[in-house]
Amino acid sequence: QVQLVEFGGGSVQAGGSLTLSCAASGNTIARSCMAWFRQAPGKEREGVATIWRGSSGTAYADSVKGRFTISQDRGKNTVFLQMDDLKPEDTATYYCAAAPSYGLTPYECDNAYVGRGTQVTVSA
Repeated sequence: QVQLVEFGGGSVQAGGSLTLSCAASGNTIARSCMAWFRQAPGKEREGVATIWRGSSGTAYADSVKGRFTISQDRGKNTVFLQMDDLKPEDTATYYCAAAPSYGLTPYECDNAYVGRGTQVTVSA
């Protein structure tokens, strides 16, 4: 079993920054792939970024590339998502996910485990 708890959501103006954190616990193999995805009201879930726990290899969706950075502190079992130059279209609930493997794209995990989410709101 894997438990995930997100922190750090909030409201910012366009151009601002936020950092999300995801505290993970449980089976380390089951969380080899760690990811952030988001979902806005009325929209489909969108993969944002992944980091591989062993190599720290990362991948990003085109929509966030160059603005968001995913990182980890393996010792603290925490994954971060640094979000810079935020835009109103980044407004969504952000979820941390973990899985033993990638999903359909390099910037998605298989999402075997998902946190409860944290709201990010960006105003124009």
